[in-house]
Amino acid sequence: MENNLTYSRNGDYLIPDLTITEPTESIGKYGRMRKNYLKEHRPVLYSSLLLSEKLYPHLLEIERTATARLERTMPELMRSAGVTESLKASDPMRWVGLMNSLKAQAEETILTELIYS
Repeated sequence: MENNLTYSRNGDYLIPDLTITEPTESIGKYGRMRKNYLKEHRPVLYSSLLLSEKLYPHLLEIERTATARLERTMPELMRSAGVTESLKASDPMRWVGLMNSLKAQAEETILTELIYS
């Protein structure tokens, strides 16, 4: 197996010249949650992804997938719970409570399936 690493001498030691490219996009809420989970509970996988420069693409994919799933799930949950614009106009506090409850329900699934797996 051939590696393309270069080394710098530091006293009697050869230190690999490792650099990590900065991500071009910032990661969002779900990407940061996944990063923290990997760092705390899966340190070997975290280090492997970080050193192979696959961590940030992985985090961006998790962010995009989680956001898309939330956007797809929320209208379905709103329909099934009877949350409508007329409810929003007539009883805004109830509407906010229902929306918060539905978002928490949708996020629970996302966290279980994408972030903490």
